[in-house]
Amino acid sequence: MAPLSESERRATRDFLRSHQDESGFLPWVPDGHGDPWNHVEAAMALTVLGDVEGAARAYDWLRAHQLGEGAWFNYYRSGTVENSRLDTNVSAYVAVGVLHFAAATQEWDEVSRWWPMVERALDFAVSLRRGDGTVSWSLDARGRRESGALVTGCSSVLHSLECGLVLARRRGERRERWENAAKELRRALRDPATKFLSKTHSMDWYYPVLVGAIDEEEGREHLRRGESRFVIEGEGVRCVSTSDWVTAAETAECALAFALVGEVDVASRRLEETRRHRRDDGSYLTGLVEPGPVSFPRGECTTYSAAAVVLADDALRPDSSVLQCFRPALREAFEDA
Repeated sequence: MAPLSESERRATRDFLRSHQDESGFLPWVPDGHGDPWNHVEAAMALTVLGDVEGAARAYDWLRAHQLGEGAWFNYYRSGTVENSRLDTNVSAYVAVGVLHFAAATQEWDEVSRWWPMVERALDFAVSLRRGDGTVSWSLDARGRRESGALVTGCSSVLHSLECGLVLARRRGERRERWENAAKELRRALRDPATKFLSKTHSMDWYYPVLVGAIDEEEGREHLRRGESRFVIEGEGVRCVSTSDWVTAAETAECALAFALVGEVDVASRRLEETRRHRRDDGSYLTGLVEPGPVSFPRGECTTYSAAAVVLADDALRPDSSVLQCFRPALREAFEDA
């Protein structure tokens, strides 16, 4: 059973609304910085919570700020650029948000104004493909390609490409370059010989399962193997394996990954652990350090933490709009096209 009551959902919707500025941008905290990936995640949460207008304003902000090459800068603050790196994963994720908006509202014609933005964003990501099928994680502030690829970043780019392909097919269009890139990314993520930059983040554990790069049965086993390293039972999911810092966003995303491979009971337990982060105003503390727990950063409640919980909560409900943007729903969309 999904853990959020309707009054709790309204409180979290109001929390997210209060953070959206006049331009439509959704920073992490008031007057703080934000990034396009988490901006999209917050827009998806607004859609789930019924604030379709706020979500549309968020996508219009992206359309207004997209660079000519199809990317966005990494961080923005109060209408200015804070970090000028161009990240492939951060930029491509808009495709997931736009598909979710269309699926949730059934306003497929409405999203046509965002289609050119999605095209350019995915073309940018695909332009940084590497010979092994992975995608370089970014261009630095001077426009130089970073040599390495990231498991989480490549997983998210794969997800974005598949969402973009569904949008294209709904328009009666094909994008063979995206199709080829998605096939190569899926192969690379499944191949143990693929060289990724080494990280200790839990996202590298559950993200290939979350996006369906690993099949359902194998995905269940993959998640089980990582639990002892990343999960503190009853408390949540570590952000990194080297610290007992459990974070609301990672715990919620991990819950979604378990739900997608049919482990609904485990998903419900994981999501229930985020209640320790919830505040009375509907916000969520970014992280808690165990034992204690002590919040870190102290007292920080972020839009992306709340958004991740909302999306995972929706995935455990009947007729979830969130599940329509993940496999197997995406696979069915390909088969029906």
